Amino acid sequence: MSRLLPIDRLRRALIPLGFLNFFMADVQAGIGPFLGVFLIAHGWQSGPIGSVMTIGGIAGMIMTAPAGAFIDETKRKRTCVIVLGICTVLASMIILTSQTFWVVALSQVATAIAGAAIGPALNGITLGIVRQAGFNRQNGYNQALNHAGNLVGAGLSGWLGWAYGLTAVFWLAAVFGVFSIISVLMIPREAIDDDEARGAVHVVADPQGKTGSTEQRKASGFGVLADSKPLLLLAGALALFHLGNGAMLPLFGLAVVAAKQGDPAGFVALTIVVAQATMIITSLIAMHVAEKRGQWLVLLISFIALPVRGFVAAHLITSWGVYPVQILDGIGAGLQSVAVPALVARILNGTGRINVGQGVVMTVQGVGASLSPAIGGWLAQEIGYSAMFMILGSFAFGSIALWVGFHGVLRAASAVPGLDVAPAAPS
Repeated sequence: MSRLLPIDRLRRALIPLGFLNFFMADVQAGIGPFLGVFLIAHGWQSGPIGSVMTIGGIAGMIMTAPAGAFIDETKRKRTCVIVLGICTVLASMIILTSQTFWVVALSQVATAIAGAAIGPALNGITLGIVRQAGFNRQNGYNQALNHAGNLVGAGLSGWLGWAYGLTAVFWLAAVFGVFSIISVLMIPREAIDDDEARGAVHVVADPQGKTGSTEQRKASGFGVLADSKPLLLLAGALALFHLGNGAMLPLFGLAVVAAKQGDPAGFVALTIVVAQATMIITSLIAMHVAEKRGQWLVLLISFIALPVRGFVAAHLITSWGVYPVQILDGIGAGLQSVAVPALVARILNGTGRINVGQGVVMTVQGVGASLSPAIGGWLAQEIGYSAMFMILGSFAFGSIALWVGFHGVLRAASAVPGLDVAPAAPS
């Protein structure tokens, strides 16, 4: 039977978990949106840039579900995070040695594969520490800290890129990697319940909604994932959303730089800072709204944000247009960063397949995200940036149609049980 940690031991685990989410944000992203302006400085065009991003996205998409299954099975989740973080930094550094197409493509493949496993590993560690009852709230805190890490990392990257060149951005990721390793080693191994981390403990609520008995369960077969209609609907809606959203940030940066509206490194850093600052706020709002209303409403709002963002991006390709465009990005991504993991954990509670379920959802949404840069890059090259942004934004109407059309099934899956109102962290 699962046992809750004493308050002092819970604090000792949650404090380094917070630091881990903060520092790992920059490591997991690698050079991220800075890749585009770095390659443009070395003579690349938008089409090939979109293609290498897509190659990396496809690799990450293929490996996400197996990575989630591995995280479900392994009892060395802390070691996994360390190894994956090191691999991500090294893969990014390779680009400094050569900017040929296949070297860059292989770097993106390695970065994407490592990133595919880092997410489930962090979710598994969190679930193993705070259990199902505390996951929604602690994940909200995790995501706020993750976005804060991205914000600080982007701000430092912009300043370092302006002062010392884009090469300094690579070294910053390495420094954050060292702090990530220190943070994960500070999490006590015994604080992570491996059965809770995979969702193999079914928590039963009494009629008043309070936590009742817990029941150890053997992991279900993988068929439980295909049989879950809410899980499949969630994955499909996210795939359509990310088909439009995946290329928005890097291509908006390229559009403004191409129009000579801003310094490349500084402007790309600003796009990230604005979005991540918004995500800090929206992730905390999403946490509280999900506790009271469930994840259905949170995700609906996130889907609506993308068509609005596409319209604004199409008409404001200017240096100051970054503010409304990236605030809308922060709303959509910030809401999803909290609602999606919590909803998957709720749907698959008791199956022992939570992390592979997270991987399946990320794989399907990755289909959209991996195709988005290629579609957006070639559309921008052929018909211009404004029309491209309008087309990308329109893909979210498919997500909205799915979410509203099957609202009965999805609302039932995201209903708020009494067990989720318990706070994850002690005050």
